[in-house]
Amino acid sequence: MERKISKQVRGYRTKDGAGVSLVRVLGNETVQEYDPILMLDSFDSTNPDDYIAGFPMHPHRGIETISYVYRGFMTHKDSLGNEDTIGNGEVQWMTAGSGIMHEEKLPASERLLGVQLWLNLPAKDKMAPPAYRSIKNSEIVEIESDWGKLRLLAGEFNGRKGFMSKYLPLDYYDLHLDCDASVNLQTERDSSVMLFTLLEDVYIGGELVKEKTAVKLTSGDWVEIKATDQKAQVLFISSRRLDEPVAWGGPIVMNTREELKTAFDDLKKGTFIKNKISY
Repeated sequence: MERKISKQVRGYRTKDGAGVSLVRVLGNETVQEYDPILMLDSFDSTNPDDYIAGFPMHPHRGIETISYVYRGFMTHKDSLGNEDTIGNGEVQWMTAGSGIMHEEKLPASERLLGVQLWLNLPAKDKMAPPAYRSIKNSEIVEIESDWGKLRLLAGEFNGRKGFMSKYLPLDYYDLHLDCDASVNLQTERDSSVMLFTLLEDVYIGGELVKEKTAVKLTSGDWVEIKATDQKAQVLFISSRRLDEPVAWGGPIVMNTREELKTAFDDLKKGTFIKNKISY
């Protein structure tokens, strides 16, 4: 059965962090439809003034943040003592778990182009140990095809494996479609699948979708993605719905208001970080 579009959300320009201009696509109002993806922010600018202020040190609990920087660079620093820079096609995967403090700096480059996802953690894993992992270009498989190429950022594709998510299954592909090319991607029938049009408009299930739009798909075994007369770049994200209650307060996502209150009380009392700060 072919997957079709059940919902579309087009991003809008806003500011976050210390004044970073970005395109916010998913957030509080889309939790139910896009479960388990909580948030999606897209970065696309040739003006460093839009982003060099970065995101100063801030807390997270209960989620994983996954940043894909296709063009430009991002430098991460956290309360575990990690400091690392990714860029030009690499991925930053941070498990906030029980609590982490981190900052993200965005140095000036010719173009900043990428996406950050917030992946929800199951209730049983909300207080898992925090962790950081970068996925460098040397670890990312690129699969050429007659329609373009697929970059395997995480998960599996046709028997090929990339970085494997620990808490929720996640297949994360960066699809590069040639002009007028089309691809039929096979999917697990009951998986939660969404697409994001990073660059240019495309047809998904026969329906035209504008650039910088998150598309949620119906259940099914496959989806057709077709480029227009322009080359296109589309992100494919497949996981498993949690269907758990969500209590969301700023950078913290738990399952109940009580858990959320505890997290903010921990911040006030200085007991938020359960793992020793190393710097």
